[in-house]
Amino acid sequence: MSSGLGGLDRPGAPTSPGVWDERSEEWLMAERDARETAEGDTRETAERSVQEGVADSRPAPADAPASTRTTAPRPAPTRRTGADPVKALMHRHRDLCERAVDPLEIAAGLEAHGISDRTASRFLHRDVFSLAEEMYARVPRDAEAPPSPPPPTTPRARPDWILLTLLPGTLCAAAVVGLHLTHGRSRLIAAAAGALAVTLALRAALARGPLATTDRGHPTAARISWLVAYALLGDGLLQAAAAGGPDTLPTGTAEGPWPLTTAPVLALALSCAPAAWCAHLLAVRARRKLSSSRALEEFATSAKPLLLGTFALYLCALAALLALTATALDQPSAHPQTLTLGALLFLCRLLTSHGFTRAPVLVLTAAASAEATSLAALFAARLPGCAWLATPVQALVDTWGPAAIPTIACGTAALTLLLHATRTLTRASAHAEPDPP
Repeated sequence: MSSGLGGLDRPGAPTSPGVWDERSEEWLMAERDARETAEGDTRETAERSVQEGVADSRPAPADAPASTRTTAPRPAPTRRTGADPVKALMHRHRDLCERAVDPLEIAAGLEAHGISDRTASRFLHRDVFSLAEEMYARVPRDAEAPPSPPPPTTPRARPDWILLTLLPGTLCAAAVVGLHLTHGRSRLIAAAAGALAVTLALRAALARGPLATTDRGHPTAARISWLVAYALLGDGLLQAAAAGGPDTLPTGTAEGPWPLTTAPVLALALSCAPAAWCAHLLAVRARRKLSSSRALEEFATSAKPLLLGTFALYLCALAALLALTATALDQPSAHPQTLTLGALLFLCRLLTSHGFTRAPVLVLTAAASAEATSLAALFAARLPGCAWLATPVQALVDTWGPAAIPTIACGTAALTLLLHATRTLTRASAHAEPDPP
């Protein structure tokens, strides 16, 4: 497909030998037999007409009646039949047509291959949806009468992923309680055990449900771990480094020289459930709009407000949870950096679950690198002659506080992904039903 769209779906007989099989050969042979039969009938008719014309062109007797004097008919022009452009398109996307359960799946697949409504006009159709309906109707079926396409299905909420999305928040709350009830080495053990339990629960919650993905790898796990760890310890470490410290290790409390902020992390863990519900709502509503739309532009126009509304709904839920956890733990709410981090993580998972993995990896890398660079600059400035390295970070900390670094880094990354999501998650192909395993 590297030759471009014009060369991919130009009306004409398929010439690629890579995906040719028996069914494609039968389609081409049937088309060739029909063309040869039509040409043979036309040639036979023309020869008969020429012979009759020669016979009739002989001079008639003078006393012959005028009715017998006929003129030779002109030979009928030979009609040339070309290849069916829709059949050629079906051959190029044969796998998509055979496995599709409804025309909407074919329309989404065609859009994913770059076919737009303007391209569909070359096949004498007003839009991609109309072209997909014809392609679905022309797919050979085993039965004599092709079954009517089933109504579009919408994903349903399942009890297993509902319970799994509540597990990270529950275990994180238990870990926070353990930190407040233990001291010394016991607190360190409780923190390590709680972090491990929350990580495993989060992986289980993201393996099923609307936030699940078919990608087996975890290219964003290390970056997300860094961002969450910075939300837990980063502000305290940055402030201590700007003041010339830290002199001691964190004590696991919010009152120590290196404060530990657990309210934002607890709110993020609890927000796993509303994030899954928002993603489920987006999938259900987008599928309904896809079934009622008649053009790609129409679906994109209706899907964009739905995406933005879902995103705003998750931020409202996260803000409410953050206020609740900050009040319960008697800690600063840290709304700016927590909301931007939550928005970034939600958009990353939303894009990844729909198959768009490249942009989340790049954006998470940029955000984590910005936070790590700010910390490294403060410590590198202590080297002889390198004091200028800490000037930008020190200026931000003195002006807006240590929360400015994660807010700017995560906020810029979240805004970038939001713009990317409004272009990718508003496509029909992004909401097509996944292939069965």
